[in-house]
Amino acid sequence: MVKLLFVCLGNICRSAAAEAVMRDLVDKRGLNEEMFIDSAGIIGVHQGEKADARMRRHAELRGINVTSISRQVRLSDFEEFDMIIGMDNSNIDDLKDRALTLDHEKKIFKMTDFCREYDNDYVPDPYYGGASGFELVLDLLEDSCEGLLEYLIKEGKVSR
Repeated sequence: MVKLLFVCLGNICRSAAAEAVMRDLVDKRGLNEEMFIDSAGIIGVHQGEKADARMRRHAELRGINVTSISRQVRLSDFEEFDMIIGMDNSNIDDLKDRALTLDHEKKIFKMTDFCREYDNDYVPDPYYGGASGFELVLDLLEDSCEGLLEYLIKEGKVSR
C-alpha cells in the first residue's frame, strides 16, 4: 500500500483539498485498497478543525467532498508515509527542517512537480483571497493529482 501525506501551512485549505481530490481520483479508479491518503499542516493552530468552509464549498461544486480534520505534521509521519507532498517552497523547507534522516528527506516532494498542464511553481494559499484563488488551487490540485497518480503507476507503486 502506498501512503501519501499532503502538507500545507494550516491543513484547512490546500492540503485538505489535495487529500480530497486524490481520494476522489483513487476512488473513481478503484484503487482504494492500494493507497492511504492523509493531510497535515506545518502549524497546529487549526488542529481539530474542519477544512475552510470556502474550500469545502468550491470543492463540492466539482463533486469533491473535503472531509478531513486538521492536524499537525508529526515526526512519525516521516516513518509512516512513503511520500510527503508540500504545497509550496516554504512547506518543503519546513518539512526538510523536520526530517531527521536522508531517507526522510527523500520522501519530500512538491505538489506542482506533478502538474501536467499548469506550469505554476507552487500551489498558492487562497486563505486571504477570493473565489478565484480557491478555484485556481482546485485546478492545480486536480492536474497535479492526476500527474501524481500517473507517476505512481509508472513507478509500479499502484497497479493501474
